[in-house]
This record gives sequence, C-alpha cells and structure tokens, in this order.
Amino acid sequence: MIDVMEYPEGATPLDPDEMEGLKFAHVTTRGELDHLEQANIEEGLIWVKRRRKGDLLDDQFLRQLHQKLFGDVWAWAGTYRKTEKNIGIAPFYISVQLRQLLDDVRYWVENGTYRPIEIAVRFHHKLVYIHPFPNGNGRFSRIIADQLLEERLECSAIDWSGGYDLQEMNERRKDYINALREADAGNYAPLLEFVG
Repeated sequence: MIDVMEYPEGATPLDPDEMEGLKFAHVTTRGELDHLEQANIEEGLIWVKRRRKGDLLDDQFLRQLHQKLFGDVWAWAGTYRKTEKNIGIAPFYISVQLRQLLDDVRYWVENGTYRPIEIAVRFHHKLVYIHPFPNGNGRFSRIIADQLLEERLECSAIDWSGGYDLQEMNERRKDYINALREADAGNYAPLLEFVG
C-alpha cells in the first residue's frame, strides 16, 4: 500500500476506500504509482486523438476521458468522487456545478467572451476547483483544456509543465499551485501569466 504521506503540495490525498480501488496490489511507492498512471495517461491521450470528434463539453465525455486516462490503474476512474477532499466542492454539488461550467464554457466559445487561452485557463481552473474525481483532476483538467483549445478554438495546446514535472515538488509546481489559489479568489492574471 502506498504511503499516503508522500503527496506533494496541492495533491489530493486518497482515503482508504479509494486506495482500495488501486488495481495493482504490488505498488508501494509514489514513484511506482506515478509510472503506472503516466503509462495509462499516454494510452488515454492516444485514444482522445484517435476518437471520432464530438462534443468535448459533455458530462459523459468528461467521465469517459477520465476513465481512459486512469482506468487501467484505478477502479473508480470516470466516476465522481463521493468523499470530501482537501480541495473541491462538496460531492453532492459536483454534477450541478459541472453542468453549469460546461454551459458557461459553451457560451464563452460561441460568443468570444474571452480570448481562447483565457477560456481554456478558466475551464481548467474551474474543473480543478470543482475537483470532480477522487484523483487526477489537475492532469485531467489540463488535458481537456488543451483539447478544447485544439478542437474547438483552433489554437495550440498550452505548455503547462514548462520543462518540469508538475507531479513533483519544484518551483514550477509551486507557481502553478499559487496561480490556482489566486484564481480561486477571482484573480486569473497569475494563471494566465503561468501559461504564457
């Protein structure tokens, strides 16, 4: 079993029931888990690029994408969390808040409310703020924001990592977490600066 104290700052600790969803009993370190998740994410990215294009701004698609990114590692992948976390809204509000967010993003895209990069950044931030899944929300949110940029807004994806590993504690991750916290307070300037 993985030591739950190994989470980097800003990461969402899993409760014991969620840890039971790990499909690999031999995993004992954060490094082993990160390796398995990264392999699954790479498979999920292949799936998202090859799929028949459809509506990205759909609740069912969000759950399917999360399942494709994490489902080889976690039994609960693609299902909304049922527990309180150190971040995120109360679990019983997740479906409603996601529906509202998807409607907002659709409106922003159709009406050019913000520049494309700002639409993606606001979408990403709000997904992280809602925190719909037990884990993987940051990675999932960055991926779906990039898909929105590429498929709907005809722009390049964001270089979120800037050459760093955002799963590891480093200056880039600290800047990212701080920018998300500023966005929680309604100030998107640091997050927009972070993504360049």
